[in-house]
Amino acid sequence: MIPVGTSDETRGKAELAVWFGGASLACWLCCPFWVLVSFVALPLALVGLVRAFVEYRASKSGRAGGTRALVGAALSLLGAAAAITYMLFLATHPDLPVQG
Repeated sequence: MIPVGTSDETRGKAELAVWFGGASLACWLCCPFWVLVSFVALPLALVGLVRAFVEYRASKSGRAGGTRALVGAALSLLGAAAAITYMLFLATHPDLPVQG
C-alpha cells in the first residue's frame, strides 16, 4: 500500500506497471487482428516489466506498494508471453494466411 502522506504524483506513478501490463493483455482480448496487436502488445509488456522492476525497488524504501508491482509484472509477463508465442507460431507456419 502507498503511505498516506505521499503526493498525488507518486500515487499516479505507482500504478503504471499495472496499467502497462493490463494494456498489453487488453490488446489481446479486444482486437481481432493479432498480427498488428503483437507489435503493440510486446512493447507495452516490456515497458510494464521495466516499470514493475522500478516500482518493486521503490517499494523496498516504502515509496510504493510491492503488491501492485508484482501484479503489474504478472500482467506484463502474460502479455509478453502471448505476443512472443504468436510471433513464433507465425514464423514456424509460413503457409498460414495472416490475419490483418
